[in-house]
Amino acid sequence: MNSNTSSGTRFFSRLRLSARMTPYVFAFYMSAIMAFLMSLVITAANSGIDVNYLSNALSAYRLAMPVAFLCILVVRPVVVRLVSVTVLPHP
Repeated sequence: MNSNTSSGTRFFSRLRLSARMTPYVFAFYMSAIMAFLMSLVITAANSGIDVNYLSNALSAYRLAMPVAFLCILVVRPVVVRLVSVTVLPHP
């Protein structure tokens, strides 16, 4: 391993968050991806795909992403509970 690789590894290991941040990081990534995909689909369904499509989708995303983030934070404990009563634990 050369010095560039080890310094790069050290840099990224410093950027990592503690494990207690897992629910928030999960909610951020999930909401960012899902809100973006849903903004693309719903904008296409409502307005069609034209020259303003990407602009309209990104405008919808600006509203959808924070709403999705908050919804995931609220709904996640309910979903975890539903999964635990639905799925058998490992033997």
